[in-house]
Amino acid sequence: MMMVRQTKQRSAVVEVLRAARSHPDAAWIHAQVRVQLPSVSLGTVYRTLDALVRDGVVVTLERAGQATRYDYKHEGRPHHHAVCRTCGAIFDVDAGDVPALPASALPAGFQVTDVRLEFMGVCSDCQRG
Repeated sequence: MMMVRQTKQRSAVVEVLRAARSHPDAAWIHAQVRVQLPSVSLGTVYRTLDALVRDGVVVTLERAGQATRYDYKHEGRPHHHAVCRTCGAIFDVDAGDVPALPASALPAGFQVTDVRLEFMGVCSDCQRG
């Protein structure tokens, strides 16, 4: 795995994602990074996010017709996601709360390197509204 070269732009993007309480898109991340680095371009933020995804530091959450959202992979806090089909809200689901898939369900000799589950449904706010 190639390690991402540390620059002040990359450090700023990581810090913004680490502190985010949501699963932001690149435009929101760009606005937050500009508070620290006013001259940073949206293109630089996109290239940085791409590099961080390739390095396994960040994961993408993609939906047709919507901006790609990003999630920092917090060490020691593996989690999956629940996505509301109505409002698009994304919620973290602790990986420890999800039963493990039995090895017999996978093809013989298949080596799992990562697991990403997304639960699709309707959040409680949308059910009430």
